[in-house]
Amino acid sequence: MKICTVVGARPQFIKAAALSQQIKNFNGINEVIVHTGQHYDPQMSDVFFEQMSIPRPVYNLAINGGSHGSMTGKMIQHIEHILLIENPDCVVVFGDTNSTLSAAIAASKIGIPIAHIEAGLRSFNMSMPEEINRILTDRVSKFLFCPTKTAVYNLANEGIPSVNLSKNIPCIVENTGDIMYDAVKMFGNSESFDKTILNRLRSDKKNIFVTLHRQENVDSPDKLTSMINAIGSIAQEANVIFPIHPRTKNSLKKFKLNLHPNIQVSNPLGYIELLQIVKRCDLVMTDSGGLQKEAYFLKKPAIILREQTEWLELIEQNSAFLCGSDLDMILSKYRKAINSDVVHRSNLFGAGDTSQRIISFLH
Repeated sequence: MKICTVVGARPQFIKAAALSQQIKNFNGINEVIVHTGQHYDPQMSDVFFEQMSIPRPVYNLAINGGSHGSMTGKMIQHIEHILLIENPDCVVVFGDTNSTLSAAIAASKIGIPIAHIEAGLRSFNMSMPEEINRILTDRVSKFLFCPTKTAVYNLANEGIPSVNLSKNIPCIVENTGDIMYDAVKMFGNSESFDKTILNRLRSDKKNIFVTLHRQENVDSPDKLTSMINAIGSIAQEANVIFPIHPRTKNSLKKFKLNLHPNIQVSNPLGYIELLQIVKRCDLVMTDSGGLQKEAYFLKKPAIILREQTEWLELIEQNSAFLCGSDLDMILSKYRKAINSDVVHRSNLFGAGDTSQRIISFLH
């Protein structure tokens, strides 16, 4: 059996690492990895392949920059060419990036079954490019591997699997759990990381870990200004560690925004370094979908710097707090979250065996 795994962005490298490790345990599976190049900075790409021993991509398309349409169009063209050469039995895609949608369109047009990992997630905000990507990918996928019961419900509410059924290619919807949980269990106790990053932690103050990168946040001068001011206010009393995404760095410069001098700025972290910081911090502030869950898996409260989240389970049990970009709301939720204990329910996101379950379905 040949599987073609398509990745292009940081969260996908992490998920692919967990899946690739499991593929090694199955005889007779050949994995061909295609890297679209959507995240092209070495700190956003190369470090993940090195740290997590992901097999090197057979193809690296180096497609990045430009508009969503331009990027997606180029990816479809190149991925289709690769699929015609490799003729895999299945194309595996993760999440909701332009790389995800491009691979799904290319595969569907030439009749190759698609396995969508993290199917069924919905923010119900169609202004988000990610929401469009995930909905369209679900529509053309044969295997829809959902991370939660809510994701399965979302698909059923949209008429899936019935809308995807055909006489020859039945659609399979399965709650396999969250593959990110596999990754945290796999790499959370690793000692193969740069220990100097731990010097950024303080013992005399609360440690707050911040990430910020989503287009709807950092491309908006009003939203970004409000968030940066809120983070600066928190930095007056807490130790704030803020690895800056390239998109965010460019926006700070473009909008002439200055960070509070107490904020500890760094380049983006490798995955293992990130997990080690989260394990030792007191609270996470983020607009990342993945980091919301990583904080939960490591029993840390999270402030979600977005108007909506796909992970409603975290909000419902007060493990994370949704606050958008409003400065007063961010500070209010921060004061509540910093003194809260995370409720960690067993099997909310599966048992940490998602990769094995997915490969068992595909094999």
